[in-house]
Amino acid sequence: MPTQAEKVKRFRALHEERRAFVMANAWTIGSARHLTKLGFEALGTTSAGLAMDLGVNDGEVGRDHSLAVARAIVEATDLPVSADLENGFGDSPATCAETIRLAIDAGLAGASIEDFSGRPDDPIYPLDFAVERVRAAVAAIRSSGRDFVLTARAENFLHGRADLADTITRLKAYEAAGADVLFAPGLPSYRAICDVCSALDKPLNVLMGFGAPALSIDDLARLGIGRISLGSALARTAENAYVNAASWIRERRTFAYRQAVDAALRQ
Repeated sequence: MPTQAEKVKRFRALHEERRAFVMANAWTIGSARHLTKLGFEALGTTSAGLAMDLGVNDGEVGRDHSLAVARAIVEATDLPVSADLENGFGDSPATCAETIRLAIDAGLAGASIEDFSGRPDDPIYPLDFAVERVRAAVAAIRSSGRDFVLTARAENFLHGRADLADTITRLKAYEAAGADVLFAPGLPSYRAICDVCSALDKPLNVLMGFGAPALSIDDLARLGIGRISLGSALARTAENAYVNAASWIRERRTFAYRQAVDAALRQ
């Protein structure tokens, strides 16, 4: 099994190649092992996938359990793993810093923190405060004496603020604050992705899943995208499959759901 330092080195190199590698998102030990066998080069965790696995809402899992699952996934694969750490599990920069320290201790190669406050009435942190949170996370990495790939997320498009100019301003500020990778989930179009990518010097992560623009890996590689993540798409696909199968049995009182699935896959 590679050491944490070796995993971080490989993870950082994948971004620097700017070939739009796919970081598949796992939510259990089993899903991590399957994705590893399929040949992906790195894994992420997904807060929404973990919440679905526990039967709670996204954002309700908490730091301790999220990091425990992340550690278990790290130990289940020889791939670099980056954790979805939501908003750092607290508003304050000090909390963000502590969360990053715990993530490093969990053996992760990287992690993301976002500027979503969790408050419906005011969902996005003010820019200056959001930058302070990124700086605190960067300082925690430097004080650890270990390398770690920090992703900073601008959440405007996921929370009703379709403001591309502000999103770019935020990502550039997070880049200047020391983030290694920038991420604006929910970008609505090829043009928006182009505009964001061209505004940044450091690698951009693009989310491709439900509702994403119809772009291929090759399309994104041509733009110079560093990384593609899938968010909760795989977890939702798995959940939909077993719910549909169970519903078929419960409502139709037969066990022919497998034949129906196979027929759909052949189309």
